[in-house]
Amino acid sequence: MIRDNQKVLNRIHMLLDAILVAGSYILAWYMKFVLFATAEDALKGRLSMTQYFSMLYLIIPGYLIIYYLCDLYISKRYSSVEREIFNIFKANILGLAMIIVGMYVIKLQDFARMMMAFFFFLSTFATIIERQLIRKVLRAIRKRGFNIKYVMLVGYSRAAESYIDRILENPQWGYVVCGILDDHVPAGTAYRGVKVLGQIGNLDIVLPENKLDEIGISLSLQDYDRLEELVRLCEKSGVHTKFIPDYNSVISSKPYIEDLTGLSVVNIRYVPLTNTSNMLVKRIIDLIGSIILIILFSPVMLLSALIIKFTDGGKVIYSQERVGLHNRSFMMYKFRTMREQKEEEEKEGWTTKGDPRVTGIGRFLRRTSLDELPQLFNVLVGQMSLVGPRPERPQFVEKFKEEIPGYMIKHQVRPGMTGWAQINGFRGDTSIRRRIECDLYYIENWTLMLDFRILFMTLFKGFINKNAY
Repeated sequence: MIRDNQKVLNRIHMLLDAILVAGSYILAWYMKFVLFATAEDALKGRLSMTQYFSMLYLIIPGYLIIYYLCDLYISKRYSSVEREIFNIFKANILGLAMIIVGMYVIKLQDFARMMMAFFFFLSTFATIIERQLIRKVLRAIRKRGFNIKYVMLVGYSRAAESYIDRILENPQWGYVVCGILDDHVPAGTAYRGVKVLGQIGNLDIVLPENKLDEIGISLSLQDYDRLEELVRLCEKSGVHTKFIPDYNSVISSKPYIEDLTGLSVVNIRYVPLTNTSNMLVKRIIDLIGSIILIILFSPVMLLSALIIKFTDGGKVIYSQERVGLHNRSFMMYKFRTMREQKEEEEKEGWTTKGDPRVTGIGRFLRRTSLDELPQLFNVLVGQMSLVGPRPERPQFVEKFKEEIPGYMIKHQVRPGMTGWAQINGFRGDTSIRRRIECDLYYIENWTLMLDFRILFMTLFKGFINKNAY
């Protein structure tokens, strides 16, 4: 069996990356100065081919260092495709910035900008393809029983059962659970084919045999007083040890640890958008995006306003109190789609099928989501985001926070015009619990790529809302 070969695989990765970076750079030069050469390229002052290619002595090691810093040489057993692609884009953007700064420092003013653009796209695309091919090859190998890691679990708990479930459902990860040791469950008890082999004290016999790749400590909560003792015993044997906590019902799947001068503090839930730089990047995109979309949709908004005014009279824009970031209330704007009514009527609840309060043009605007366009101005002033959990009215927030676990977490980020729940069909009169599950997934897994994916999918799934009445 092939075991513990991550170092070898990383060396292969680095060699392939070096070849791809060099190949992309050479191809970019060929595209700029041969394939798409212009008369201007032949003018005096252009750098020679030797000068261009000599830069590879700095570019290749520089890119490999950046790839390492961007976590592109970690194990692929658990890492997601989306995260890897995001890291590749991030690494190549940093690499391009490194080249630009390097040219400025050594004053290479004649370096072709178009060639850099070619190089960026070629290296990014080639690296993504390479990594996905490697991922597919490794998973195919593991499914056939090679490159396997053998794991022993210490402690029978809900966490142990969940771990076994995931291992059996994902054979491409290449893990085999050999058995479980536990003091409370009798030997011979099995869960999905994985047996309890004996008591925890048998570790003294199992560990010296050195046939295990990993030990997973999956104690139940009542046995946590033994955790320190077991960690010391496992680490003394040299076997890789990991902790599988039995409190996933309390802590999310992505907690993170802060180091307070040697004291580890576990944050219950990881929210990427509480990071200042992430918030700033998202806000800049919201600002630019809202301005572009307001300009782009201004004819549609003007036409909608005129039709509402001439067919129904009354107000064109309807504002309603919603709860947003940090539980702060704001007035959210929509085109009016219902007849004007008293405040008591508005609080009756969600609109239902055949609701007599909805106007003729309002029904069309709701089905096509055009009634949401004025919220671009909420985005512009910073009350909302283009993408995020949909905001709710205060009376429903008070109701749902008592009924649905984790409901109030959605207020740790700005509410959005569209979101992960909406593109998955949970809009209007649909399950609020499923909607919150989608919102929590978005909040914990936010990346710029996820935002762009949601915006792209909204073009195809988000505008026509069959659940809007």
